[in-house]
Amino acid sequence: MLVFSTSDKGGTGRSVTSCNLAYRLCMSGRNVAYVDFDFGSPTAGALFEISAVERGVPNDVGLHSYLLGETGVAARIDVRTASDRQALRRMGPRAGKLVLLPGDLGGAEFLTADEGVVSRCAELLLTLEHEFKVIIVDLSAGRSVALQLALKATALPQLQSFTARWLVYHRWTRQHILAANGLVHGPHGLMQMGKECGHDPAALLESVRYVRTAVPPTTKETPRQAKGGPPAKDGPPPAKDGTNAKQGPVDLRPAQTAWLLEQNAALKRLASANQLGASTMLGETPVEPVLQWREQVILDMDVDAKIANAATVDAYTELALRLLNEATWERF
Repeated sequence: MLVFSTSDKGGTGRSVTSCNLAYRLCMSGRNVAYVDFDFGSPTAGALFEISAVERGVPNDVGLHSYLLGETGVAARIDVRTASDRQALRRMGPRAGKLVLLPGDLGGAEFLTADEGVVSRCAELLLTLEHEFKVIIVDLSAGRSVALQLALKATALPQLQSFTARWLVYHRWTRQHILAANGLVHGPHGLMQMGKECGHDPAALLESVRYVRTAVPPTTKETPRQAKGGPPAKDGPPPAKDGTNAKQGPVDLRPAQTAWLLEQNAALKRLASANQLGASTMLGETPVEPVLQWREQVILDMDVDAKIANAATVDAYTELALRLLNEATWERF
């Protein structure tokens, strides 16, 4: 399965969520390749805490050099053996492989996706498809050459038979909702660009889902509410430190809570009007204080140590399950 992660704006949590999604898939026993197509900022190594490649791989053996035909093989890094974080090195025997394909140190955005670059991209993805259960390709933000490259490559005959998913990340704000709609449905967006590259528009749209990130706890829907069911029963009472074990901070004044609920309802209407409603969502992630300070993979041990919230791990696990569940991709 090819999974392309994109967003129209920076700061959506696209990369950190994609890395956490890759980790959760790996922990479930799947072999996962993480391909850093964020060409202008190839920093996936930092998210996996691999200091040697935190800004890309040196020596011109990264994805930039491979796609430009300057090297015949793109560098691969086994996260389990290369990470500086000991907990990532001890994933356990039931975990699958997690391999990072980094960009070049000092690499920049491509100016064009010419025939040679597209051909090498398709060859890379085809090779990875035969080795890995899931290939997550983290694209540059916006209507980038990376997006065009991915669309051109997946439209080629050798890749048309493979499953491709397009995840569009956005924060739960007016600006991000409008931007996400524009990236998919607007001028020079994913749909228009995909049609020009040779994709069937209806099939391409079926493969698009949205991921809401950093959703405030007061406005976060329960899974049953997201599916149209009744609200869940009240959760555990706030702890002495003003937090809820599952949802984080709850020390809002009544007026603030009422205002947030009103704004959340307005955002739901805006999302629905812009084709980002519940039926088009893959899922959502809550506000996570750890990630506001340090972008990283959230481990179970972080929750056990009371550093990270259990709801964050639950959200990543749910995203992984829904990504692989064919029923998630059926439109009604």
